[in-house]
Amino acid sequence: MLKLASIVVERDGTRLLDGVSLQVGAGERWLVLGANGSGKTTLLRIAALYDHPTAGDVELLGERLGRTDVRVLRQRIGYVSAALGDQLRPGLRVLDVVRTARYAALEPWWHRYSADDDRRAMGCLERLGVDRFAERELGSLSSGERQRVLVARSLMNEPAVVLLDEPSARLDLPGRELLVTALDDLAADPAAPPSVVVTHHVDEIAPSTTHILLLRGGRTLAAGPIGTVLDSASLSTCFGIDLDLERRPDGRLGAWPASGGRVSPPGR
Repeated sequence: MLKLASIVVERDGTRLLDGVSLQVGAGERWLVLGANGSGKTTLLRIAALYDHPTAGDVELLGERLGRTDVRVLRQRIGYVSAALGDQLRPGLRVLDVVRTARYAALEPWWHRYSADDDRRAMGCLERLGVDRFAERELGSLSSGERQRVLVARSLMNEPAVVLLDEPSARLDLPGRELLVTALDDLAADPAAPPSVVVTHHVDEIAPSTTHILLLRGGRTLAAGPIGTVLDSASLSTCFGIDLDLERRPDGRLGAWPASGGRVSPPGR
């Protein structure tokens, strides 16, 4: 579905990503984990086709970035980020927040929407458990409710892949847990598209996660099935601090500094 090959990103003489690769297949739920400044958001913006890499290849459904109309290709990607959420007018009706994704628009004024569009938007809201807010203004919702609306928006165009950049970053504990549960429920749907979620919090990893990419200093530390890649040693190297990883019976994870653990600088 999505393939990033040997991605390099340089900005103002600084290498933000150095040869990072990621290949997302049908039914896979990827997590990109790393400390602040490790290149997670940069990688996701490349994957969402909002930025171009300095070197490397980006392919979506076999179409290569640079050889096709990016505006058309971008419509096959569901993308959620804090920057995108901030662009949406707080007075916008929740139903309009979702259905405007039909044309990758931020306002409903410039396009006509059909009854099928409305049904599709309501279905997306229902999948995330926020359909009861359809007639409310976006700004009247809690942070957690708004995030679930944004995830619903990302599903409007039946995307080939969904990309979520730290979706719970601004949420309190109840809001975060509701979002993790909603994403886990969505992942359980066989018709749901593959996904890539970026975070730096281990306790936000949904049990449905199948694969993980660990980033440190803009480079790949490890990548593959989460059950084999993620352990106390790899997590400690990723964050530069000795950590103990706990796997709970419900599939959730937790991590704590190991007794007497030392911290090392992230470095590139």
